[in-house]
Amino acid sequence: MGGRIEGQDGLTRGNASAKETAVIVIDHVFRLHGLPTDVVSDRGPQFVSKFWQEFCRLLGATVSLSSGFHPQSNGQTERANQDLERTLRCLVSKNPSSWSQQLSMVEYAHNSLPVSSTGLSPFECSLGYQPPIFPSLESEVTVPSAHAFVQRCHRAWTRARETLLQAGARTKAKADRHRSRPPVYVVGQKVWLSTKNIPLRSVSNKLAPKFIGPFTVTKILSPVAVRLKLPPVYRRIHSAFHVSKIKPVFHSHINPPVPVPPPASSR
Repeated sequence: MGGRIEGQDGLTRGNASAKETAVIVIDHVFRLHGLPTDVVSDRGPQFVSKFWQEFCRLLGATVSLSSGFHPQSNGQTERANQDLERTLRCLVSKNPSSWSQQLSMVEYAHNSLPVSSTGLSPFECSLGYQPPIFPSLESEVTVPSAHAFVQRCHRAWTRARETLLQAGARTKAKADRHRSRPPVYVVGQKVWLSTKNIPLRSVSNKLAPKFIGPFTVTKILSPVAVRLKLPPVYRRIHSAFHVSKIKPVFHSHINPPVPVPPPASSR
């Protein structure tokens, strides 16, 4: 579970129900960070359930789900998960029997590294300062067992930090190769919607329109996701979309609006 400052609280339980998830965040997140104003998540069953929606509403928090057909719209969490996954994979390969004992050091290393969006570490964003990191272990050894224990922690933290830095650099390089600056959209703007992931009732899929609309932008969810006002016939399709699935409307008599075909499921 990650925060908007890209800090990780390190709580995972994939099969938790909506109510169990609510208990987890109350016990382990809210008590440390306070109540949120917005909760970003994927479209897991617990997060789209009526219980979770009402739970967040009663707490005064809005619910932001990953946009339709593009889970990377929650890019901050996606990148953090990728980096942590690479780090854990490295730990497992080197310590197949004891890697789980190093998870605390992985979390500590992650929360002490600055992130590109703020230039600050999650610790600095959350606490207002950077906690001390491991000091040099060159001091005199008076209690060997204590020295050995701290040395193991230091090694685990160092390995995790180095792996996270390498993973972050690889993730950024890969993203930069495929990234282009998306258009800036505003509420009220008309856009075309890609039909790539929308099954339409059409004589031929090859002859079906590539874009439909225009539809109106009703909310800017993030720099890379918007909410559209869809007609009632598309009520089963979520109205949030990644900006890669839309494009601005440029009015022209040569390119009139495309009639919106009904979805295939409405037969």
